[in-house]
Order: sequence, then C-alpha cells, then structure tokens
Amino acid sequence: MSTTRTAPPGALAGALPQGWGPALLVLLASFAALGVLFATEAATAVETWDRSTAYNHCWLVLPIAAWLAWQRRARLAGLVPEPTALFAIPALGAALAWLAAERLGIMEGRQLAALALAVLAALSVLGWRIGLAMAAPLAYLVFLVPFGAFAVPALQRVTAWMIVAGLQLLGITHYADDLIIEIPSGTFLVAEACAGLRFAIASLAFGALYALVMFRSPGRRLLVLVLAIVVPILANGLRALGIVVLGHHLGSAEAAAADHLIYGWVFFSAVLLALVLLGLPFRQDTARPEPAPQRIRTGETAGPPRAAILLGVAALQLAVAGAAPALVAGLGPEEGGRPVAVPAALTAPEGCSGLPSGELACQGLVLSARLLVFSPRVTWSAVTAEGNRVAGEDDEALTFSVRAGDATWRGRQSPDGTRLVAVAAWLHGVPAGGGFRSRAEQGWNSLGGGSRPVLAVVTVRDQGRGPRDTASRLRDRTLLRQVLEGQGGGLAARAAELSREP
Repeated sequence: MSTTRTAPPGALAGALPQGWGPALLVLLASFAALGVLFATEAATAVETWDRSTAYNHCWLVLPIAAWLAWQRRARLAGLVPEPTALFAIPALGAALAWLAAERLGIMEGRQLAALALAVLAALSVLGWRIGLAMAAPLAYLVFLVPFGAFAVPALQRVTAWMIVAGLQLLGITHYADDLIIEIPSGTFLVAEACAGLRFAIASLAFGALYALVMFRSPGRRLLVLVLAIVVPILANGLRALGIVVLGHHLGSAEAAAADHLIYGWVFFSAVLLALVLLGLPFRQDTARPEPAPQRIRTGETAGPPRAAILLGVAALQLAVAGAAPALVAGLGPEEGGRPVAVPAALTAPEGCSGLPSGELACQGLVLSARLLVFSPRVTWSAVTAEGNRVAGEDDEALTFSVRAGDATWRGRQSPDGTRLVAVAAWLHGVPAGGGFRSRAEQGWNSLGGGSRPVLAVVTVRDQGRGPRDTASRLRDRTLLRQVLEGQGGGLAARAAELSREP
C-alpha cells in the first residue's frame, strides 16, 4: 500500500524547503566538476557568443531560463528531491554522443552532449518530477549552444534564389553567377552576413520564449517555432531583394548596400513585432491557472533524501560523464593541433612568371602557396579551424569554390578585395571536403595514427595597392581560378603525396 509524501507545510515560505539544501549543494558540486571536464566546450561557446553577432543573444539565455523557472516556482510546492540512478542510462548515451562528436570534430555536437549531461545530472539529483515541473527552462538551455553555422551556405543560396526570382518578376536586367548578382547599377554579393543566420537564430530563441510564455498547447507552440524559422528566412530574402531593387532605382549598388545590416535589424524587428501581434489573439497564457501544489504518491515515507544517496547518484553521473574524455585522453596526445608549414612552389600558367622564392608574379599580383601538414592524431575540427583562420572569418567576405581536377578549393575574398585566399584539403592521398565522410575517415584515422591530413593554401597579394574596385576583384578571382586549375601535377600532387605519409 502506498503512502503520500509531501514537503513540510509552509516549506516554500522559508529560505530552502527541507531536503533541498544538501541536494542543491551536491548539484552545484556536480556542475563544477562537469565544468572542469568540459571546459573546452564551455570556453568555445562563450568565445562564439562574444565574437559572432549571430550568437550575441546567447548571453541572455541563462537569465531567461532563470526567469522561466521563477515563473513556475509554484509547481515545486509539495515536491522534494528524489535522487535516482536511472538517468545514468541516458547519460551513457550522451557520453557516447560526445565521444562520436569529438572524433568527428563537431564542436556543436560536443557542446550539446555536454549540456545534456548537465541536465541529466540535475535530473539525477533532483528527480524526474522536479525535472518535469521545470521542463520549459531546462529545454530553453539548448540555446546556450551556438548551433546552425552549417546552414549558412544553404541560406546564402536561398537568399540569392529569392533575389533572382524577384528581379525576374520585376523585369530588372541582371546576371547571376552563384552568389554574385550584377545589375546595370552595380554588383551585389550575397555574403555570409547576408544569409540571414543571425536573424533566424535570434528569431528561433525569441519564438521559443514567446511560445513558452503565451501558449500551452503543444501544437500551437510547434507552429510558433516553425514560423520563427521560416518567416525570418523569407523576410531576409525580401530584404536582400529590396536592397538590390533600391540600388537599381538609385543607380548605385554601393549607396543601396550602405548600412544594410543596420537596416536589416530594423526590418527584422518589424517582422518579429508583426509575428507577436498576430499571435496575441490566440494566446493561452490566461486560459487556465497555474497548477495547484500536488501531492506525490510514492512507496516511501516522508523525509529528505539521505546524503549517501545524493552523493552516490552524483558520483555515478560524473563517472559516466567523465568516461568519454578519459577515453580520449587515453588515445594519446594529438601532438599539438597546429600544423607544420611546408613551402610549396606553384606551377606557372600562361601569362605568369615564377619568382626565385617559388611564388608567381601575375598581372601585378603575387601568388604564394604553402602546405600545412597535421598530426595523424588530430580530428577534422583542427583542419577546419586552421582553414578558417588562414582564409579569414569575415562574414562580409565573398565565398566561392573552384573545381580543379578532383579537388574542390574553397575561396574567400575580403570585402575590399585586398585579401584573396583559397584552401583545399587532402587525406589518404585524395582530396577531402569538410563533410561527414572526411570527418569520419579522419576520426577513425586518429585512433590508429595513420596518414596525415594536409591543407593547401594559396594566397593572392596585391602589393599594397589598396582597396580594389568591383572589376579588379573579379579579375583577381578569375586569375586565381586559372592558377588553381593548373596545379594538378604540382601543388595538388605534392599535397596528395604528403597526406599519404604516416
């Protein structure tokens, strides 16, 4: 026969209800230990919040989650911590997910797994009933992870497609070359900053908050989240089209594009306000009162959880969470994530001359190349990070690709045209992209220390002539394409050879 357990009468009126003090202390100690285990994931996330305008809103996630928890504090009436070891089972899955993400070199996956382990630690110490009462603020913590960057190329192409479709509908003469759109008044570039990721991510975080506060029905909450993703993407395409049309009427692409990001945020704010106003007639925040304090049926008698149980459950969770990092540490050191630079000569195409340094002189430009050879122990994230570093991470830059033989070069040109870089990777003697296959191959390769990933870098310098106009930037890219297409038996062959060496 079951008995009923509740928190002592008036417990919530005091500083801490009975049984909560030890549980919270153990939980804080668990969080501190997890912070040490996954310090890299936390530090990388915070760095991204600070550096990228697409994720500045992440600084508000913890305060918002705390506010959501405070709004739901009445649901904790009658509840006391019920530590359980059952959450060690999903924690094992999260630890394995972290291990897979670490070997694949996917930082977002590592961060999501680390966050899941922190949430599962809270559920283990406090119990599933308290977790269910606080499900909304716990779920909102997912926005601490700066995810979504992988969608930028797709969003760029959606934006470019909407611009072209709009220009065709309006009958404006234009020419489109991938992400470059030319009209008689000038040239427009759909850069990474124009992809709309910063709008989409911020809108999703706001939409989740709006859904949790204003609606109770799962269906309506899901609809709000869908609209929070789709509407900003469509609105960003219309914004970009509006800038091009404005340039057409002003007769100047530069004048139309001036401060376009600031105008974009104003436009985005107006779109969000429209969504909020449209949702107000369907609000459910006053549809029914907050649930009354509930009595919990259990087979145990009243009383706080014992310290031994709390410590045992926390220790089990930490043991499971720490198993994956310990396993990675046992694989041996990565011998440093930074690669060794090897000078490389470029094959001179027609119209270019070789210099004694191995560089090329072409049309007043100087092209140089180097090969970056990595340790076999690194994961693909090290290769990707170094490629982004040497190419530059300005989200206003023009990105493009060059197909040369079996290799696909990733190019990036700064907005003023003074910096132009192309990179390509090789693994096991063949070109490697940045997709899942390359990550999986190097993840497996890193376990046994086989061949070495190699990153080829070709840089174009303009000898300090200052910012380049649109026509000059186009000529520079065309020259780079010609040079890269002629490197099959030279630079590409040398990169393939080095990537086969153990």
